[in-house]
Amino acid sequence: MPFPKNFLWGGATAANQCEGGYDQGGRGLANVDLIPHGLLRSDVMSGKRVMLDFEDGFNYPAKKAINMYDHFKEDIALFGEMGFKTYRLSIAWSRIYPNGDELEPNEEGIKFYENIFKECKMYGIEPLVTITHFDCPVHLTKVYGGWKNREMITFYKRLVTTLFTRYKGLVKYWLTFNEINMIMHMPFMAAGLLIDEDEDRNQVLYQASHYQLVASAEATKIAHEIDPENLVGCMLAAGQFYPLTSNPEDVFEAHCKNRDNFFFIDVQSRGAYPSYAIYEMDRLGVKLDFTKEDEEVLKNNTVDFISFSYYSSRVASIDSSNQTKVSGNIFKSIKNPYLKASEWGWQIDPLGFRYTMNVLYERYQKPLFVVENGLGANDIVNEDDSIIDDYRIDYLRKHISAMKDAIEIDGVSILGYTSWGCIDLVSASTGEMSKRYGYIYVDLDNQGNGSEKRIKKKSFDWYKQVIASSGENLD
Repeated sequence: MPFPKNFLWGGATAANQCEGGYDQGGRGLANVDLIPHGLLRSDVMSGKRVMLDFEDGFNYPAKKAINMYDHFKEDIALFGEMGFKTYRLSIAWSRIYPNGDELEPNEEGIKFYENIFKECKMYGIEPLVTITHFDCPVHLTKVYGGWKNREMITFYKRLVTTLFTRYKGLVKYWLTFNEINMIMHMPFMAAGLLIDEDEDRNQVLYQASHYQLVASAEATKIAHEIDPENLVGCMLAAGQFYPLTSNPEDVFEAHCKNRDNFFFIDVQSRGAYPSYAIYEMDRLGVKLDFTKEDEEVLKNNTVDFISFSYYSSRVASIDSSNQTKVSGNIFKSIKNPYLKASEWGWQIDPLGFRYTMNVLYERYQKPLFVVENGLGANDIVNEDDSIIDDYRIDYLRKHISAMKDAIEIDGVSILGYTSWGCIDLVSASTGEMSKRYGYIYVDLDNQGNGSEKRIKKKSFDWYKQVIASSGENLD
């Protein structure tokens, strides 16, 4: 049996995409609340269009999401029915510290997550907690400039100290920042970061990244001090770049794009800035606020494991101007002529999943954790409430089979697998409900209208048997 007995099968969500209750339980406003559905979504995510409060005429899907705030007991019971060993969820920072800079936490927010964790334990489900899945209290952006300010490290340390202390014994697995490399592509969505016209964009992005990397190392240190049983991981938006051709220039372009993604994980896993990043910042004229204390905390507090999201591989070329582009996880890629694509244009590449796992394990020699993988599709509810999502089963079957090969044939060490959007939720990239990932259908449309009823899809029972057989029965 390739999958170890203690392999953590489960599913994943993010607070801002499923929780709702944005104004309940003392919660404050966060950057992720302010990203609208519609044509301006990408501009707000990137910071091109500044939106620091709700504006008339826009639909903000995170306000309600799928209202897991009120449905979490029902939802976790369904996860338990599937046999989940783990459930990956995230903390809404502004539910614990509404403004982000308070000295004392919001007890109602603390209790909310405590109840979720206890509910998970009732079903034998191990919580896997992302400390910040793109969340940043808007107050911190308005007053401090967000992650461009070193003071953010202090606020983050206060947050994690509270979490590790209050949830000791309830949570063992932690991730510091979701898809930390996204800060370079969508800075407002990923980190509540806005860049002024008179600021050097590269300077701001690399400095903010540095502060997040230091904060991640500080969190790892605090986690191990408070509870030596804690295991802390980093999290990468992964998916290898292939060269478009065997032209050496294309090969090297793919290498450089892969290296840009690895930069964050190199620091978090190895404890120091890689030489290529140091030289790149020098070429760009970036001068980091980088103290001796930063150097020490990075060196001495590397992560315990490497977690990542994988949806598709990518293609790179030195001359991409005339190439057909396809959609993907936030950023577009050159179309790979050998691959099929989903309804939303994301190319499907199970072997690329195996390849990505091999590259990550060979590079870091630390256990991997697959914390996002799945297919966004438009599901049809039949008159008898059945949902026949064979296309999702086919996608997941092929990717789990590729993961099985990575373990059994390639010797890759993998702790667990949490497919993305185990229950339908709001799409991060498009803000849609119609782009569904789950084993559980939620009766809501793109405008948030509907009964919120939960309906099991065909994939629900399929994944249940996958877990029960520990990956042996994929039929």
